[in-house]
This record gives sequence, structure tokens and C-alpha cells, in this order.
Amino acid sequence: MSSTSIDKHGSAMSHSIAKNAAKEDEQFNKEAHEESSISGELDSVSVRVSYDSTHRQLRPRHIQLIGIGGTIGTALYVSIGQGLLNGGPGSLFLAFTIWCTFILAVTNCMAEMVTYLPISSPFIRFAGRYVDEAFGVATGYNFFIFEAILVPFEVVACNLIIHYWSDVVPAGGMIAVVLVLYAIINLFAVKWYGESEFWLALGKVVLIVGLIIFTFITMLGGNPLHDRFGFRYWEDPGAFAELDGYTGSLGIFLGFLQCLIQAAFTIAGPDYVSMAAGEAMNPRSTLPKAYNGVFYRLTAFFVLGSLAVGILVPYNDADLISAYSSDLPGAAASPYVVAMDRLKISILPHIVNAMVLFSAFSAGNSYVYCASRSLFGLALEGKAPKFLTKCNKQGVPIYCVGVVLAIALLAFLQVSDNAGVVLSWFINLITASQLINFSVISFTFIKWKKACDAQGFDRNLLPHKSFWQPFSAYYALSGCFVMTFVQGYSVFVNGNWDVTTFLFSYSMVGVFPAIFVGWKTLKGTKWLKPEEVNLRPSEVQEIEEYTRDYVEKPPKTRVHGWVGKLFSA
Repeated sequence: MSSTSIDKHGSAMSHSIAKNAAKEDEQFNKEAHEESSISGELDSVSVRVSYDSTHRQLRPRHIQLIGIGGTIGTALYVSIGQGLLNGGPGSLFLAFTIWCTFILAVTNCMAEMVTYLPISSPFIRFAGRYVDEAFGVATGYNFFIFEAILVPFEVVACNLIIHYWSDVVPAGGMIAVVLVLYAIINLFAVKWYGESEFWLALGKVVLIVGLIIFTFITMLGGNPLHDRFGFRYWEDPGAFAELDGYTGSLGIFLGFLQCLIQAAFTIAGPDYVSMAAGEAMNPRSTLPKAYNGVFYRLTAFFVLGSLAVGILVPYNDADLISAYSSDLPGAAASPYVVAMDRLKISILPHIVNAMVLFSAFSAGNSYVYCASRSLFGLALEGKAPKFLTKCNKQGVPIYCVGVVLAIALLAFLQVSDNAGVVLSWFINLITASQLINFSVISFTFIKWKKACDAQGFDRNLLPHKSFWQPFSAYYALSGCFVMTFVQGYSVFVNGNWDVTTFLFSYSMVGVFPAIFVGWKTLKGTKWLKPEEVNLRPSEVQEIEEYTRDYVEKPPKTRVHGWVGKLFSA
């Protein structure tokens, strides 16, 4: 295979590609094109390429906000209070800060690979192309399960938040309304999803920035009580709490560990940007900025958010403890709402609750999108039924969206008495899935870099080259892999053994290798050597042609332009 340019200026890049791998990839792309061809004309920027049938309709501002909005759900506003109860403000802040360094490392790995080859479900398909086909299958189903199960969580959260005001609307009716709205947004056109997520995610950003400013003002005495409390609660009752049932250094350490586990569940980001890569306009320009922006902004939001919570409320607050005594704590469990009640602020809690409602709705909307695209990516490569590759004229994989919405019907479990127990099992399930996903991304990058080195592939000419490699990848892999096994440790201690909890905490740890071994045995797949990896499949040529021919479209309105510039800075 001859050397070709990887950017619009035509820089040469020479490398060797294994002949068999190239032949297999060419055949794959031919089949994928045949399976995914659809009718319909596209405009100059909504280009359909041969490797899938989605359309590039997501603008840079959409990508920036999708990356931020997909990770900010109720966990940052409500569930974070559980971490405060378990470990205290010091442990919570330290845990969130440490885990952000692992997210930086994962983002660093993903950015280089996806900006080079921005296709649908990229990191899932990279796992199959750079490591082993069976590895990619296991990765795809792991991520699909993770995203699909998150949808009913956010649907239930929407219902609980609404019930902060009134119980007039029955739970089943509210859940049905939310699911119908998700269907409308996700089934018609990707630009509908992008536009809705743009404004919803912008609201999330405004909310968390507002709450951080609120914390700063009130801690300095700007509250109805004129109480200049500062860091009072870090001294009394203290910065570090002992986990319930334990004392001394062990109790403090376990409290910190619970906060770290919560941070591992709460903080994400790069995977949401990646899932939109196949539908992003001018991805080689847009995605590097999006990855950089997502990490730094999410770090600020989560780190400062965890600090703010510890400033506003003591970990032994009676109202906070009472709110979390319920199996399904609602908006009243938000440390921010508790703090506003403590400070006798009457109207602001309702405003915050409304914003949190939009935040939960937006998160669920993102999960529907990402889960459907991960299933679509599996179908494109023949790892899921072929009918799932069908898209409508707007480029939406309608059957994939339908499958995700069907799984979202699990939200109706809330109408039963055991909803809290059932949903807590799924929390354990998806926490392990997310950690496995991050481990896979890190390992895939290690294999990618080894292939680049073995084939003389100059990474300096890539659209985006990650830094501190491969150390960054090994750092991410080690942290995420260890936490995969640590996250369910509580079932083994202090008489907490429960078979069901254990199975949900570690089922994906067993399911992932089972899928890998099963597919490998069934299909006889090969663990790829560095020199066998195809680093220049035909999609690369297509994305280069698209980049050269791309013409930037002006923003629809001045507001869109201002926001786009703000989040591209």
C-alpha cells in the first residue's frame, strides 16, 4: 500500500502494511457498504461515506456540548451526597481529584486513535482491528450493556425529581412521557439529537457553574443568615469520616475508598465524544478540540463540585442522612438543596430542582444515543443481527434505537415495591462495565502504538498526537483494571455477603472474558501481531478526501456562533 497524506496539506507518511490484513479490511468495507447503503440525498456537509450510513450533521458546538452533557447527570448534583456521608469532604475531594487523572490518561489514549479514524463506534471497532476480533465483540457488548442500563436510571431520576414538587402524576405515566420524548428526539434525525443535547447540556454547564458561584458567595456570608461559615465543616465534624461500621484509620481509608468508587462511576467523558465521531462535521479539526475541552471542563466541574459539596454541608447533617435512608433518594437528597434549606433560602431550591430535572433528561438522552450507536457499530461489523444496520433517510439506525428504548422499559420497575433493590443491583453492574471499558481503551492504545512502531508509522504526522505515551496508557490501564475488582469489595466484608449483590458487582468481569473466549472459539479469530495490524484501511482515504473537500458552514444564528466560539476556546 503506497504512502498517502493524512492531512489536507498532503504530508507524506510511509509505512508497511501486512498484505493479508489489507485484503481482509478491503473485503470488510465492501460488505459494510452493501449492508448499510440507504437512499436519500445529503447536503454539502452532511456526507455519507461508504463504511456506514449515518450522516455527518453534528457541528463542533454539538460535539463540545455532547461530551460535557453526557457525563453530567444526577450523580454530580444528587448522588454525590452519598460520597460525602461515606468519607467526608476531604476524602470526597481527594478521590474525585485522583480519579480525574485516570480520566485524563484515558482521554489521552482515545483522542489520538479517534481523530485519525473518526468512524461510528470507534473504540469498539478499534479493539477488534488492533487487538483481536473477539476482543472487539466483547468490548462492544460490554459498552452497549453499560449505556443501555443507564437509560432507565435517568428516566427514574426524572420521575423522582418531579415528585419533589408533587405526587399527582403517577410514576408510570411520567416514565412513559420521558421515554416517548427520547423516542421522538432520537428516531427522526441526528441533528435533532445534536440540537436538543446542545441546549440541554448548556443548561447543565450553567447550573454547575452557578452552584460553584453560589458556594463561594454563601461561604463568605452572602446568605440570609449572614453566616460566614467558610471551611467550618472541614474542622467540625472534620475533613475525613469513618465509614459506617468501622473506626480509626481503617474506617477513614474505607470511607475514602467508597468515595473513589463513586468517582469511578460518576466521572466519564471521552467515550461520549468518541461515539459521535462518525457523525461529526470536519472531525479531524473538531475532535481534538473537543477532547481537550471535555477533559479540562469536566475536571473543573467534578473537582470543584466535590469541593463545593464538602463546604456547604457537614457529613453528619441529619437532613442529608434522612434523605439517603430511602432506597430511591430524590432531589431532596441533593447536598445543594439541603444547604439551601439550612440557609433558609426559599426559592432557589426549586430553580435548582428544575435544572437538575433537565440535567437528568439530557443524560438519559445521551445514553440512548451512545447505546444505539454502539449496537450499530457491532452490526456493521457482523457482530450483531444485520437488520440493525438499517438507517432511515435521516441517517438514524432506527432498529438500534428501538432496542435501547425497549431496554429502557426497565424504568417501570419503579412502580414496584422492590425497585430500589433492583436498581441498586444495576448500579453495581454498570460500574464494573465502565471500568472495563476504560481498561479496554487503554489496552487498545498500547497495541495501536506497538503497531505504529513496528510498521514505521510516524505518529508525529497524525491529526492529534497524545502525550506521555505509552506511560499514560499504562497508568490508565493499571488504575481502571484494579478498580474493576475493587468496586464491589464491600460484599466481602463485615458480614455483607449477598449472592445477588456479588453477581451484579462482578458479572461483567466474568461475562467479558466469556464473550471473548466464546467468539474466539466459534470464529477462530487471531490475536494480531503489531506488524499484522492494518493502519490504513480504506476509511482513512475517505476521511482525508472529506477533510480536503469540507467547506465550513456559518452558524445558524449569532447565539450559536458565540456559544461555539466559547466552547472551542
